[in-house]
Amino acid sequence: MKRRAALRLLAGVSVAAGAVALAPAAHALAAPLYKDARAPIPARVADLLGRMTLEEKVGQMIAIWARKEEVMDGLDFNAKKASAAYPNGVGHVTRPSDKRGVPGITGAAGGTAARWRTPRETVDFINAMQRWALNDTRLGIPVLFHEESLHGYMATDATMFPQAIGLAGAFDRDLMRRVQSVIARETRARGVPYVLSPVVDIVRDPRWGRIEETFGECPYLVAELGVAAVEGLQGPGKFDRLPDGKVFATLKHMTGHGQPESGVNVGPAQLSERELREYFFPPFREIVKRTSIGSVMPSYNEIDGVPSHANAWLIGTVLRGEWGFDGLISSDYGAVNELESIHHVAADLEETARLALAAGVDSELPDGMAYRTLVDQVRAGKVEVSAIDRAVARMLTLKFRAGLFENPYGDAALAERITGNAEARALALEAARKSLCLLTNDGTLPFAERKVRKLAVIGPNHAITRLGGYSSVPKQTVSLIEGLRALVGDRVELLTAQGVFITQSEDRSANEVLLADPAKNRDLIAQAVAVAKGADAIVLAIGDTEQTSREGFAKNHLGDRTSVDIVGEQNELVAAMAALGKPLVITAINGRPPSWPAVIGKANAVLECWYPGQEGGTAMAEALFGRINPGAKLPVTVIRDAGQIPFFYNHKPSARRGYLFADKAPLFPFGHGLSYTSFAISPPKLSAATMQRDGQVSVSVEVRNTGMRAGDEVVQLYISRRTASVTQPVLQLKNFERVTLQPGEARTVRFDLPAETFAIWDANMREIVEAGEVDIRVGNGSASLQSALLTIV
Repeated sequence: MKRRAALRLLAGVSVAAGAVALAPAAHALAAPLYKDARAPIPARVADLLGRMTLEEKVGQMIAIWARKEEVMDGLDFNAKKASAAYPNGVGHVTRPSDKRGVPGITGAAGGTAARWRTPRETVDFINAMQRWALNDTRLGIPVLFHEESLHGYMATDATMFPQAIGLAGAFDRDLMRRVQSVIARETRARGVPYVLSPVVDIVRDPRWGRIEETFGECPYLVAELGVAAVEGLQGPGKFDRLPDGKVFATLKHMTGHGQPESGVNVGPAQLSERELREYFFPPFREIVKRTSIGSVMPSYNEIDGVPSHANAWLIGTVLRGEWGFDGLISSDYGAVNELESIHHVAADLEETARLALAAGVDSELPDGMAYRTLVDQVRAGKVEVSAIDRAVARMLTLKFRAGLFENPYGDAALAERITGNAEARALALEAARKSLCLLTNDGTLPFAERKVRKLAVIGPNHAITRLGGYSSVPKQTVSLIEGLRALVGDRVELLTAQGVFITQSEDRSANEVLLADPAKNRDLIAQAVAVAKGADAIVLAIGDTEQTSREGFAKNHLGDRTSVDIVGEQNELVAAMAALGKPLVITAINGRPPSWPAVIGKANAVLECWYPGQEGGTAMAEALFGRINPGAKLPVTVIRDAGQIPFFYNHKPSARRGYLFADKAPLFPFGHGLSYTSFAISPPKLSAATMQRDGQVSVSVEVRNTGMRAGDEVVQLYISRRTASVTQPVLQLKNFERVTLQPGEARTVRFDLPAETFAIWDANMREIVEAGEVDIRVGNGSASLQSALLTIV
């Protein structure tokens, strides 16, 4: 609260400073308070802002990425070129770890190491630019560098953890904090204090290629894991100054991004205010409420005719006003330009800058093309200096809070020592183990070495480590076949075959995506059949590639699909393997939910692996042979057919009536996941049968491992209102806990539910707790619950 009050005071100071923005000489003799690390941050910001020219202010609002050649000779930073190109400094640099701007490097979305700087090269570039900024620019304002970190720092050698949707399936807040803490320290060691993650969009359309980047469909789950992610990246609670080894996080993308029209990235989100407040806003609001989140990124899409980057209600009224967010708003890449080029709400680049600035966007990424017009627009009277001051004050505040004025440098030796080290690798393996979800099993799994002496390991994903989008090249990876060879040695003979190829290329940066040749694939299927005939059992590794499910960021770089079933000749491969009559196990390695009814119907067991990260091969092998016991749950509903879209567990009572000639049920419900052992969860016990509208209630259940193996169970608590003044979802997840139990062991799990657990948005769009009856439901999935009745009075 002190920081918010100070920033409100700063806003007034900023406006006053604007009056002298074009004549900073009046401050020339003043003590440089902004360089005093002991001074309050708002005072430092006000002092520095008052010393800045208009050009220096706008320089803080722009970034460079594709234009990095303006400050480089080859890979090396060149101070003379930087001073010529940016005499007033630059606020922001995009992805210093990639080689964008170097001749011949036009993209950096993944693929080969040739697109990336080494850790030491990255630190050298950052440190050289920071020395220039501090020593060769008039005011010595450091540069803000940012990187991507969806499921690991997207840079060479950094640890690649399971993809976001796999981390979500672990239903483990503590694991999320620890994973994000490693990401933070690997990033900060190179001199980067700011990352563009986590993604806290809820997702409702599996056709959308970015579904893998999300924590799933449930507002509560996404909020809890989002809070944990931010705490891991930044540190817990509210604070003024960023702790050592931490980075500022960015919430993206606000909002509606996960339910685009027709499942197409950037498509309109046809959502009412009620939908936004009940489903899409809660993760963002909860993180703003409980953490010191540094930044929020608006979404590409429009809501009710207004693109998010021009939506003053979304950014100003709701985010900054209702929720009190006082951090930085950075644009998504190219989104300000798209107000003209895609949405057509602006006539030219100048107008896009005015619209975004008026809505509250402080910094334009990745190259600041529109905001570079602001100096001329201020001088022409089209933009008020006070609007510039507000944005610049937020950028400077973030830099002061990050400690950049005191130490903006990376440490190459530290980066090389901690990046991808043994500790990080062990955590990546733990995360991979906890992200595996057993969807079906008739007893075939786990394999027993004494029975399975020859195992056929077949499929397009058996010998490659799929990392998913927003990945770089880690120090090491373990594919499924590598994990199996290391686990079983010569005790089990492993017979391998490709089966099919999915795509013709493995370059995720490629614009065009071509499926593999069907005729060649059918030859490969015949070869796989010949190999599998000699096996006792078959493991089939199928799913996606980083091309078949990805961000469709341009018309020539698509990533969304009309079909949700598996692509290419993979269904034919499954049918051919099933026809052999041998035990058939599917390891699904994929970014989209496995809406594969033909595959599920033919397999004896299906292990959903998502993209399990750099150590995924070890974890998958361990699960297949029972060295570990899968315990993850589905963070999304898995549909049978694209005609069911959108399908989510927390639907309204009038939905899901059914269809002619089709099963209305999903293929797998939200929260589903099996185990090699069995668990019994008792009916829920309430601390009281009634609760005041401003009170709270506690719910207890006993969880017992009734099987013969140790294992994990995720206890899930949902609520259902019997009546309300406006329609309510049939189920709402309100808490969860993952527990590990030995055979025969029991534990009591207690959930405390405060009054806000039961709040609804009434007909007048007021958030209130209404009197009435509420079913408290507890179980191990949304389709397996026991209830107790609570009356709110």
